[in-house]
Amino acid sequence: MTATLLEANYIESLLGKEAEDLLTYKAKVSQDLLHLPGADFIDRVWLNSDRHPQVLRNLQQLYSAGRLANTGYLSILPVDQGIEHSAGASFAPNPIYFDPENIIKLAIEGSCNAVATTLGVLGSVSRKYAHKIPFIAKLNHNELLTYPNQYDQIMFADVEQAWNLGAVAVGATIYFGSEQSTRQIQFVSQAFKQAHEFGLVTVLWCYLRNSAFKQDQDYHVAADLTGQANHLGVTIEADIIKQKLPECNNGYGAVAKATGKSYGKTDERVYTELTTDHPIDLTRYQVLNCYCGRAGLINSGGATGKNDFAEAVRTAVINKRAGGTGLISGRKTFQRPFEEGVKLFHAIQDVYLSPLITIA
Repeated sequence: MTATLLEANYIESLLGKEAEDLLTYKAKVSQDLLHLPGADFIDRVWLNSDRHPQVLRNLQQLYSAGRLANTGYLSILPVDQGIEHSAGASFAPNPIYFDPENIIKLAIEGSCNAVATTLGVLGSVSRKYAHKIPFIAKLNHNELLTYPNQYDQIMFADVEQAWNLGAVAVGATIYFGSEQSTRQIQFVSQAFKQAHEFGLVTVLWCYLRNSAFKQDQDYHVAADLTGQANHLGVTIEADIIKQKLPECNNGYGAVAKATGKSYGKTDERVYTELTTDHPIDLTRYQVLNCYCGRAGLINSGGATGKNDFAEAVRTAVINKRAGGTGLISGRKTFQRPFEEGVKLFHAIQDVYLSPLITIA
């Protein structure tokens, strides 16, 4: 199914004044360097890797589900906010999602490729739904009940539990740059090794966390720092990288300037030859760090706001034109009435289905 001209006009209307720029921009780095999404993505990119045939089968199942089936793109519903942000803060706006079954129903009605959520949510309904939509079991979380609040990703589940409930993939988060990042990298690397042995796909949320990253602006979303987090993620064999959409650049320089100390390593050509301040260029740098797109980059639409549809569509356009592989959208969808959440997913998917929105 492809997007109609009417849907394309709707996308342009949501982009507003940015429409022409976002839809016609020519990227700094040529698309020729990238392994681009497509119907043959598994055969073209993953076939010669060390991934077990069962991993390839499950990757194909992810890419063959939902409204974006066989396009090379992914639309995923993630709901782990009951732990990450507390169930009250996450589900009070729409209490039906205290019931795990409604989370799965939203993903199905929203024509998603998969639903990524907790062991408890998936386990509670696995026999009814594991064969109807691909499951991604999130293994670790940051809980906010300990006082004072801590920010650390700890294991809540293991790979065998995910496999037993019928998941096709496991997900995990690493807070790169945090005091706990060394342990998190080691734990998640071991979990991903075991997941591949079980035939499961691995999805890594490559987030940054360190107070030093907040200076004159929030460099947790800097292209150079998030790009390096992505590169560390694919190093431990994440098959799919989840990253926040970049909003700025030169986080290395900002941290060094603020602290008066040398920080990390970078190269001036990152900023002069590989990127500009354009969001498509910043996102393409993230894709480059995902082994030039061999591991698909999915971005997120962010927290809820007044212009959720416009923000989600804008993010999808940037991700697609940069060479990314899709969008993951949680609170924007489940913190609104059910039917509106479904419509938002379809609006996002229209971007990836539209032949008028091409790789920059």
